Amino acid sequence: MNGAKIVVTTEGGQPVEEVTSNAQGAWDVQVEDPGKFKVTLDVSTIPQNAAPRGGVNVRTPTVFEGNCSTVLFPLDPKGAGGQPQQEATGQSSFWGQAAQLTFEGVNLGLIIALGALGLSLIYGTTGLTNFAHGELVTLGAVIAYAFNVGFSIQLIPAAILAVVVAGALGYGQDRWFWGQLRKRGTGTIAMMIISIGVAILLRNLIQFFFGAQTESFTDYNTQAGITVGPISAAPKNFWAIGIELAVLVVVGLALMKTRTGKAARAVSDNPALAASSGINVDRVIRIIWTAGGAIAALAGVMLGLSQSLKFTMGQDILLLIFAGVTLGGLGTAFGALIGSLVVGIFIQVSTLWVPPELKSVGALAVLIIVLLFRPQGILGRRERIG
Repeated sequence: MNGAKIVVTTEGGQPVEEVTSNAQGAWDVQVEDPGKFKVTLDVSTIPQNAAPRGGVNVRTPTVFEGNCSTVLFPLDPKGAGGQPQQEATGQSSFWGQAAQLTFEGVNLGLIIALGALGLSLIYGTTGLTNFAHGELVTLGAVIAYAFNVGFSIQLIPAAILAVVVAGALGYGQDRWFWGQLRKRGTGTIAMMIISIGVAILLRNLIQFFFGAQTESFTDYNTQAGITVGPISAAPKNFWAIGIELAVLVVVGLALMKTRTGKAARAVSDNPALAASSGINVDRVIRIIWTAGGAIAALAGVMLGLSQSLKFTMGQDILLLIFAGVTLGGLGTAFGALIGSLVVGIFIQVSTLWVPPELKSVGALAVLIIVLLFRPQGILGRRERIG
């Protein structure tokens, strides 16, 4: 069909290009970077006796580097017979999109969970709401990028090195900064405000050394998509979900089964009682800071693998991390996992009904509604005050 207008934007709503179809009904848009895009058919530019099949005039394809993505808008005549089959086709398309978005939501939710896990453990053992935690996520991605691009190290060992370095930096933060503030008796409100300043400092330092541009890792960019039922994704996405799940399970088992994990839970419940029973509270907190920094770095690597790297990537995901932690229950590791999955899935699936640029608003609305009925979060415990 000639003259149909097609509008292509990024997932965040940034315009890419507007084109019209030729006499054969074909159109073509070149994009600079891989990613997810929103393609909209302007129904006012098609004949009045035709309509998009199933009423679907928006597609959200994912473009992989080196590959092309085909987007089709089948048209049906208005008032023609066969309406049940058209509705079935529309429903099939809807559920296919829902399955794809759910898969992407699980991946996003697990990345959020990695970041939320460290934040929740730090809050549980110290009472600190660390607004600089997002910068730890960015730091992990940037360190892995430095090893991968600057030293030409393959991404997997570069990611391992980044996790180790970030863990050491987490230890150093508590050993020479946060631990010293605790010894001076600094209150949690004052430390929270300090963490905002630390976040701004780290963000500007990362921008100074990394730059304001958007970058990508050198590995695993040109991968052909794999189709599993209604789901289509690059192999790296399936591997990423497996790694994220494995790390979360290992950390959960460590908290439940190991001596250090039991000590961490004891410190989280009652630091004074834990200290009186012979537990070295400072040592436990230092281990938690080390683990939190390492896990946040892994979250940054996974986030950079699923999208591009930029110096604000941790800041962008920090609000979702707080949403996951609060929804699951402050200070609970498993609550952070469940809350993050709910946030990630809802964010992606909500784009079936709302514009992609508003998807985070819906997640925060769900957070507010849940907390109205359960203020302690999904797995949090009620506490008596006074």
